[in-house]
Amino acid sequence: MIARVPASSANLGPGFDTLALALSLYLEVEAEESDRFQVSAFGEGSELEINDEHLGARVARKVLGHSRVHLTIRSQIPLGRGLGSSAAFVSACSAALGAEDPFLVAAGFDGHPENAAASVFGGFVTATAINSKFVSRGLDVDPDLAAVAVIPYKELATKTARGVLPKMVSLEDATFNLGRMGLLVSGLGDLGTLVAEATHDRLHQSYRSALFPESAEILSALTTAGAIASCWSGAGPTMIGFCRSSRAPEVSKTLEQLLNGSEVSFRIENLNVDYHGLRLAKSYGPDFQPLEVASL
Repeated sequence: MIARVPASSANLGPGFDTLALALSLYLEVEAEESDRFQVSAFGEGSELEINDEHLGARVARKVLGHSRVHLTIRSQIPLGRGLGSSAAFVSACSAALGAEDPFLVAAGFDGHPENAAASVFGGFVTATAINSKFVSRGLDVDPDLAAVAVIPYKELATKTARGVLPKMVSLEDATFNLGRMGLLVSGLGDLGTLVAEATHDRLHQSYRSALFPESAEILSALTTAGAIASCWSGAGPTMIGFCRSSRAPEVSKTLEQLLNGSEVSFRIENLNVDYHGLRLAKSYGPDFQPLEVASL
C-alpha cells in the first residue's frame, strides 16, 4: 500500500498546540512485506540511520506487532524545520501499513494531535485531547489563501524549542492569545478580515526567539514584502506569511531582496493549502505517480 500526506504548519501564532494548516509539501510511504526491517529513502531524511529504533520500525511494531516490512520513503518535508515532518511520516507510515485510524496512531506518537490532523485530514484544523481521546475538527479556509515560507538550512528540534517555554503563563497572556486566535480563525476563513495582529502570540514565539534570533528580522520582512500576517511555523525555524495566492510570487521576490545578505541561509517556498490530506493507493498509475523529491 502507498500513502501520501502533506506537511503541516502548527500554532500559526496564537493557536499553540491546537491549530494547524496542511501545506503543499508531501511525504510518501510505500509498505511491503519483508523478512526484516528495511528502508529505501529518497529526499528529505534519507540520511537517517536505519536500525530497530528507526521511527518506521516503531510504527510498524505499533500497527502490526512486528517490524518485518520494507518501507520506501519519499519526502519533500525537511526535518526539524517546523513543518510537521514526524507527524506526516507516522501518518503516512501507519496508513501504508494498514492502520485503521492513522490520525490516532500519529497523534499518539506526537503527543499533541494538530500536526497529525492536518496531515491526515488536510485543510485548516483544530485538534485536542478530550478525556485522553484525540479529537479534530475542520475549520473554514479562504480558497485564495497562500503561505510564503522561509525555510532555513538549519534544524531546530521540537524538544529543544519546547524546553525554553515557561511552565506557567499569566491570565493576561492567556487572554491575549485567545483574542488573537479568534481573529486568526476568522481571518484564515475570510482573508478580507485577516489583520497582522491575528498571528501575534505571548505563549511561545518570543521565548523561542532566543534559539533563532533571526526570526524577528524574517517575520518583519514577510509583512514588509506584502504578507498580511506572519508567524513561526510550528517550533520553527521556518517562518511563514499569509497572503492571497495571486500575491505570493511578488511577496517572495520582494522578500528575497529584503533578506539578501542575511546571515541565515534559507530557501523560500510558495505553498498552497492542501485540502485532501491522506491519499491511499494500492499501486502507482497514471493518476498517482511516485513523489518527486530533492533534499535541502
